[in-house]
Amino acid sequence: MNKPLVSVVIPVYKSAESLAELAQRLKSSLSRITDNFEVVLVNDGSPDQSWEIILDIANNDPRFVGIRLSRNFGQHPAISAGLTYSTGTWVVVMDCDLQDIPEEIPRLFEKAQQGFEQVVAVRRNRQDFWLKIALSRVYIGILSYLSGQKINHSVGNFGIYHRCVIDVVTSLKEQGRTFGLLAAWVGFRRIELEVEHGTRPYGKSSYSFRALLKLGLLGILSHSDKPLKMTVKYGACIGLSSVVGAMWILARQIIWGQTPNGWASVMVSIAFMTGVLLGSIGIVGLYIAQIFEEVRQRPTSITWQMTKDKR
Repeated sequence: MNKPLVSVVIPVYKSAESLAELAQRLKSSLSRITDNFEVVLVNDGSPDQSWEIILDIANNDPRFVGIRLSRNFGQHPAISAGLTYSTGTWVVVMDCDLQDIPEEIPRLFEKAQQGFEQVVAVRRNRQDFWLKIALSRVYIGILSYLSGQKINHSVGNFGIYHRCVIDVVTSLKEQGRTFGLLAAWVGFRRIELEVEHGTRPYGKSSYSFRALLKLGLLGILSHSDKPLKMTVKYGACIGLSSVVGAMWILARQIIWGQTPNGWASVMVSIAFMTGVLLGSIGIVGLYIAQIFEEVRQRPTSITWQMTKDKR
């Protein structure tokens, strides 16, 4: 059998209710492009009946491939696992909760045929809680500044990518993987396309605030060393300020004979410097922890079962 024209990679976690509808809508949407497609559903240690439903879908349609990871590794390692097993010339990455609308895939594919290796979806009228959108804006603004990349806060993982992009992304060996940032980093011709963003018809997001914070921190540590450089700059500024302050105190003593009392100000200064030092050490510690994860060279995920071996 010829390699598929289009592969769709979808991480699955706590989405058993949406899978049947997702599969049906994918078949309908992809058939507008080609009948030679594959859908790779990666069960990321989901505690519900997701794997059983994936097995049923794959048994009824051989174009659907199920991958079962040995435990929950996280969304982006699950995406990486699916990318490794995908074989299509074009690869669509999307979520399984139906907020990434399958009917938009033909538009992404059509845009890609105009000479782009990456077409990423810009979510129009995001159907998320306002606080999540606001925090996303703040985080993306910080990440854009620290990484030196211009990042649109309305862009997620949803998009279509040529095989040359996917091959480069899967060849990268770092442990801290965030697919969207890696895809932006590798380059190639890239364009954004506005798409509709659907409401989530079943359940709610499994991302807690703590998980989102961890993912955000991983994105910063993996794609920017600017926090380390900033600690040097702030340290130099504080050191210069202390020299200026010492000269001012000395001048007051020599010229006006005024001896500053300032016990409270001294204690505040000590507390401030202690906080700066501990914060700087903490930033360095985070990077050291990230280095520790990288040098261990553990796999980002472990595949337990597959509906069929496509390697």
